Amino acid sequence: MSKDKNPRRVADNEAMAKLRMLKTSPQKLNLVAGLIRGKKVEAALNDLTFSKKRVALDVKKCLQSAIANAENNHNLDVDELVVAEAYVGKNLIMKRGRPRARGRFGKIIKPFAEITILVRQVEEQA
Repeated sequence: MSKDKNPRRVADNEAMAKLRMLKTSPQKLNLVAGLIRGKKVEAALNDLTFSKKRVALDVKKCLQSAIANAENNHNLDVDELVVAEAYVGKNLIMKRGRPRARGRFGKIIKPFAEITILVRQVEEQA
């Protein structure tokens, strides 16, 4: 009397990876995610490797995790993978402050973000 297996959240030719609590704003992270959307996985990894953005290393780590999930968990061919979706969401916002002149308080917000990368196997046209 065990429970049924959970249905897959993505299609049979897709794999997903999610990275949470990235110490950057979602706006900055979205600039890096825009670099890899729609590209082949190999080209996306090269773009992230040579990007000057600090967050690119974390996004590369997430993309490598999605590739590993596709290969090991779903038996997809790595050479035919494309970054189908890369979307960014808000996460925690730490609120800090700093004393300012005349008894006022300067508000400092320290945002966190999360990124979800979905890779899809597409057949190459010959």
